[in-house]
Amino acid sequence: MNPTIIQTNEGDTFDFGGLGVCWKIEGAPSGGRFSVVHHPIAPRALAAPLHYHHNEDEYSFVLRGKLGALLGDDVVTAGPGTWVFKPRGQWHTFWNAGDEPCEIIEVISPAGFENFFREVAASWGDMAKFAEINAKYSLKMKFESVPELCQRFGLTFPEL
Repeated sequence: MNPTIIQTNEGDTFDFGGLGVCWKIEGAPSGGRFSVVHHPIAPRALAAPLHYHHNEDEYSFVLRGKLGALLGDDVVTAGPGTWVFKPRGQWHTFWNAGDEPCEIIEVISPAGFENFFREVAASWGDMAKFAEINAKYSLKMKFESVPELCQRFGLTFPEL
């Protein structure tokens, strides 16, 4: 197998209004073991409502800025060079906890969930389709958590 080099500016991208995604390593090259996405997060932006993965673990590596995360009942803040583990089976969310851009690399194991972002991007703004996609990926999401999270942590979240 030939070496694979992925440059900084390579990969499809989409902006979800505060949370960006750039697909870096798809599941196929890893035999389905993992995938990698790059998430730029706008200052003080909530990345997602409180959510619960049944099938995937997520490992977030902070490249720059300050990442905040709610992992179960625990609130953590992580700076550049820090890993945050978001295991399956735990309610969690994450956000940019600073006033400067934050960037993380997200390793998703096993692979497959990177396609969740593709499907949501393709139907962005269609809440009925979003609910179908969540069900397809066994992802529970508490949309009602957004106002409280934004107030508690001083965050913004896009209108859909």
